[in-house]
Amino acid sequence: MKKKITVLGSTGSIGCSTADLLQFHKNHFEVVALSGGENVKALIQQALVLKPQLAVIKNSALYNELKEGLSGTDIQVAAGEEAIIEAASLPADTVVSAILGTAGLLPTLEAIKQGKKVALANKESLVAAGSIMLSAVKESGAKLLPIDSEHNAIFQCLEEHNHKSIEKIILTASGGPFYKKSLEELTDITPEEAIKHPNWSMGAKISVDSATLMNKGLELIEAHYFFDIPESKIEVLIHPQSIIHSLVAYQDGSVLAQLGMPDMRTPISYTLAWPERIETTVKRLSLADLGALTFFPADDSRFVPLRLARQALRERKTLVYNAANEIAVEAFLNRQIGFLDIIRTVEEILETVILNSPSSIEEILEQDRMVRHKTRELL
Repeated sequence: MKKKITVLGSTGSIGCSTADLLQFHKNHFEVVALSGGENVKALIQQALVLKPQLAVIKNSALYNELKEGLSGTDIQVAAGEEAIIEAASLPADTVVSAILGTAGLLPTLEAIKQGKKVALANKESLVAAGSIMLSAVKESGAKLLPIDSEHNAIFQCLEEHNHKSIEKIILTASGGPFYKKSLEELTDITPEEAIKHPNWSMGAKISVDSATLMNKGLELIEAHYFFDIPESKIEVLIHPQSIIHSLVAYQDGSVLAQLGMPDMRTPISYTLAWPERIETTVKRLSLADLGALTFFPADDSRFVPLRLARQALRERKTLVYNAANEIAVEAFLNRQIGFLDIIRTVEEILETVILNSPSSIEEILEQDRMVRHKTRELL
């Protein structure tokens, strides 16, 4: 029996890697729905290959182009945010949540409410709305499966082990392209330099997050919610080779690690096939060829975003951390602010914005809009 898969955000970096795996294993999976944001040509091409029941484009202005591109097929076509939420509710074994930003919150919540396996690549679901998402998981019986390589590694090391025996979780970070530079040397970094990640192939925003280490702050927050562990038990270690994706230390002195080449198809494939594993064409790891793996402490005084992430968790302002960063990165990529201004902006917004505890996803989205507005005003 083929597993039924829906991919939300299929035209992004994670979505495209997922589509490649689904095509490679077309005898194992049946695609229920695909959704994209603006890249209608990529969505059409994916749909023609994977033959989903439904293809949805977020931008309603592109509906006619999508419909024309899929004419002559049996694929249903829709457009708009409501249509993406509806796609998330269709019967499927696993929903891959790979929509970037807060646009992924409502579709992810809908998939959770349906009690599905949700392969989560949308950081905002837990960073901005962790408590609400986890309450919905508990109520519906859904299963969250992490796609991020670090959280996927932790998930693999945790399975079948007693949660109470965990001493700490160790997130590894490549350090990005500038980890050897002092803060003073980062003043004149350009967008072109910031998006050149040494190990991973990612979109511009995520690459900038990796260069500032804001992404590791987001992952620290996500790990807190995903694995129900206090931030004091989450450590970050700089590991430039990106071979050990994360580790779990236990109270008996054992440390379990998950290793692999830096290729997102490995963690994606694990979530698609879970609790089993499937073959991928990922390059195989050879420790003998590597020769050595190196590690450095992630000093909060140098990697300020880690300190800010812990502050955001303690003050329950993780939504602020995320939203302010997104606006600041956008401004940096548009050459409106400098590289270090990203971190300064997040720090100032964290200090000035006060939030009430939200009781619904609608309140979270309203708070998110407010923080983005205040960040734009500051900039």
